[in-house]
Amino acid sequence: MIRGIYTAASGMLAETTRADTIANNLANGNTAGYKKDVAISKDFASVLIRRINDGPEAPVIGSVGVGTVIDEIATIQSTGAMRYSGNPLDCAIDGKGFFAVQTAAGIRYTRNGTFTRNARGQLVTADGQEVLGQNGPITLPDDGKVTIDSTGNVLVDGANVGQLRVVEFNNERELVKEGATLYQAPNNGRQATGKVAQGFLEQSNVNVVSEMVNLISGYRAYELNAKTVQTHDQLLDKAVNEVGKI
Repeated sequence: MIRGIYTAASGMLAETTRADTIANNLANGNTAGYKKDVAISKDFASVLIRRINDGPEAPVIGSVGVGTVIDEIATIQSTGAMRYSGNPLDCAIDGKGFFAVQTAAGIRYTRNGTFTRNARGQLVTADGQEVLGQNGPITLPDDGKVTIDSTGNVLVDGANVGQLRVVEFNNERELVKEGATLYQAPNNGRQATGKVAQGFLEQSNVNVVSEMVNLISGYRAYELNAKTVQTHDQLLDKAVNEVGKI
């Protein structure tokens, strides 16, 4: 009976984490370059059930689970839809790849190509991090038409002022989310095969309708587990206060 409470409680904890993950996805449904997370659950090690009173060699009659736990929060790196913004400094990556940016914590990587020019003329992200080129930060002149080709070359009135550093990784599961669409990587990666699209932004890959359905399903699972805990508590109450009197 106590095990039933623990099993149901573990389900409630897992659904709480899943709901938090889905809520974060919904909050970033309109964030450029955002990749949705999925809470992956697994069961605790199941235990074997043997028939009683048959000695040490009693046959196994099955197994029983003892609860669930969130194994990992996995990021789905599927490409989001491209939206034309018309801003010549906005960039999207068609295919695999990440932009490299310089942050206070070191080099980080992002699919969010919402770029602008800071007071020093450097190409920066919406949060002010320097966008890195092959030879460091890219500085733009005050005037001139900016053109960015598919390989990331940045041209101002036809003059090359740098090339965007766009890299990809053999195993994207090794990337660690740090918030604000930034990722930390275990290595520097390699030259990306994806193509840069100027004037476009990659939209979030979150399907809002699907996430709402998942949220409702998770709520119902949480409610069912809570009801199970309540039922076991009532049975314990009867066992202690009524059966115990006999």
